[in-house]
Amino acid sequence: MKATPSPPPPLLNTLTPSHRTGFNRAFAAAYTCAIVALFYRHTQTLLGSKTLVSFYVTLALFVSDLTLAFMWANGQAFRMCPVYRKEFPENIEKVVKTSDLPGLDVFICTADPYKEPPMSVVNTALSVMAYDYPTEKISLYVSDDGGSAFTLFAFMEAARFAAHWLPYCRENDIDKRSPDEYFSANYSRSSETEKIKKMYESMRMKVEHVVGIGKVGDEYITSDEDRQAFSKWNSDGFSRQNHPAMIQVILDKNRDKDITGHCLPNLVYVSRQKNTTSPHHFKAGALNVLVRVSAAMTNAPVILTLDCDMYSNDPRTPLRALCYVLDPEMQKNLAYVQFPQEFHGLNKNDIYACEHKRLFKVHPVGFDGLSGPNYVGTGCFFRRRALFGDPLTMVSPDLGPDHVVNQPITAPSVLELAHHVAGCNYESHTKWGSKIGFRYGSLVEDYYTGYRLKCEGWRSLFCYPEKPAFLGDVPFNFLDVLGQNKRWAIGLLEVAFSRYSTITYGVKAMGLLMGLAYSYYAFWPIYAIPITTYSILPQLALLNGISIFPKVSEPWFLLYMFLFLGAYGQDLFEFVIDGGTVQRWWSDQRMWMMRGLSCYLFGVTEFFLSSIGIPTQGFNVTSKVIDDEQSKRYEQGLFEFGVPSSLFVALAMAAMINLSSLILGLIKFLNGSNREGLVMQLVLTGSIVMNCLPIYQAMVLRSDKGKMPFKTTISAAILTSAVYAVAAPFSK
Repeated sequence: MKATPSPPPPLLNTLTPSHRTGFNRAFAAAYTCAIVALFYRHTQTLLGSKTLVSFYVTLALFVSDLTLAFMWANGQAFRMCPVYRKEFPENIEKVVKTSDLPGLDVFICTADPYKEPPMSVVNTALSVMAYDYPTEKISLYVSDDGGSAFTLFAFMEAARFAAHWLPYCRENDIDKRSPDEYFSANYSRSSETEKIKKMYESMRMKVEHVVGIGKVGDEYITSDEDRQAFSKWNSDGFSRQNHPAMIQVILDKNRDKDITGHCLPNLVYVSRQKNTTSPHHFKAGALNVLVRVSAAMTNAPVILTLDCDMYSNDPRTPLRALCYVLDPEMQKNLAYVQFPQEFHGLNKNDIYACEHKRLFKVHPVGFDGLSGPNYVGTGCFFRRRALFGDPLTMVSPDLGPDHVVNQPITAPSVLELAHHVAGCNYESHTKWGSKIGFRYGSLVEDYYTGYRLKCEGWRSLFCYPEKPAFLGDVPFNFLDVLGQNKRWAIGLLEVAFSRYSTITYGVKAMGLLMGLAYSYYAFWPIYAIPITTYSILPQLALLNGISIFPKVSEPWFLLYMFLFLGAYGQDLFEFVIDGGTVQRWWSDQRMWMMRGLSCYLFGVTEFFLSSIGIPTQGFNVTSKVIDDEQSKRYEQGLFEFGVPSSLFVALAMAAMINLSSLILGLIKFLNGSNREGLVMQLVLTGSIVMNCLPIYQAMVLRSDKGKMPFKTTISAAILTSAVYAVAAPFSK
């Protein structure tokens, strides 16, 4: 008799290639031909220039189009082999026993209790502590780079609340496990629910009161243990920039139980040692301290990194990640599973384009068909092993993945070791930040770490479930948005022009397509070159009735139309097909232009100034505090220009140049002056004017606190006049 074949193992995940791959490749081939034709025309025009002015104008357009072509070529890597994955978390229990599930260490970083309110951080922490995952296998580590007593107090209060909140979530099987989000929605009302809500509101009021008065009063310190913890903040010489390592075990699974008798997850507060003479490497340094401290205490094989405002929206998310982590076909070289960043609180049209749909959703699908998506700083499940050398050779320090933890986290020897590895000098003369852990060398430590791991031979996977796994906050302040993007621009350029440049080292280490994909982001800020050029140069020519583009009757006109409509049409199609709207796409392309004229331009300038030794502004935390008036204006779709800034001056200048050029250009056009030659410049200028409508509104029509400051408007007007004065002689 033939033996009965054993049933196939339960399916954990599937992969489906995108149906658009063939079209993407065909379109890329056609568009490449058009780009070659464009540069043929540029070369002809450049060689045929009869005046110095026409030569430099053509050269500027040539350089701008060369930059656009370079970025377009890089971006095609995302379109060559996109794939979609689906996971089946319900099959995990058929593959591994609950008792054999891997431990999970969760890292949350915060730095400033005034820009990152402690209650927001607490809600993020509670949402992951309440995962549908064995609580004895969850350990939460909170890094407080601000060394704030307010943050510690908030987590001490949260620990007490967690004893009620976790069993409530478990028994009622609720999806939204961030208390603030749950009680803000339409929740089922009962006496138990109202009791839990009252406890949450009491905790929230306590924490906000403490932050408001700037002191943890004696009335809130209820035990000798709490008094001992807070005494560290009252010691001589303590400051946010200079203090010893402070590690507080707030919850211990072996000691603390919830109201039903179940153990609570480990909860550990970490504030690493700081002094003014040692580099601290911003968030990457904080994460590496958490890697070491967690290794000393629990050393779980899986690590989840989260932004402090990015709460869990799906309690089964760890099981989704394990559908890939536990897949034997993927374990060999899998570094991490990345979930998309998604946001709540976006206004209808997402006026600041904070959704970053391409960065967090569209491009990772393309990345996933190569070696996997980039690490985006949050919502990422790492295999701890990936942080210690390449897949074949492990770089094993004292606290590597193989370190055995056989004592409770409150044991004196464990706490002593944890304090030691959180010290300023621990990393000196080691491979931390270069070969081990999260990598140093860029302000965008997430991008750089993911890139370096890929160069070492690791791969990653993109998990994009229908229900968002995590939801975060977005800035409502326009200056915060631009400031955040400027910081990203500087950090990306630090990678692009380093010894590990994506276009040289990256292509060699990862292959052409992955190198190009990473180069798209590394060189993202150089979009400032074509955006600035096309926002000023054609307009100044239009102002003087000079044509710099082909006439409508010339065959070259069709080439320009194909290049313009083809690029924008494909971009719009991808945006909408992935769930976007036309209105949000318009906001996205408007912000692309505004970023190019402001934060990208200033970021490029600041990077090159710092490269030659000229000091520039340092790192700033993006504020997560919500101002009621700003929030109301944001919901109305109004841009926030209320604070004077050089970034706004640049935007106002471009708006003024384009509006005046459009008006005077239309007059020349209607008077019959070189009509065919000015059409393209009029269309270009008109589209930029449409994008600048929020700026005109803020300068002239608004009277609220978010309007453009008069000082900014006057500064822009003076500089615009200077530009006109300089350009006028060259038009003759």
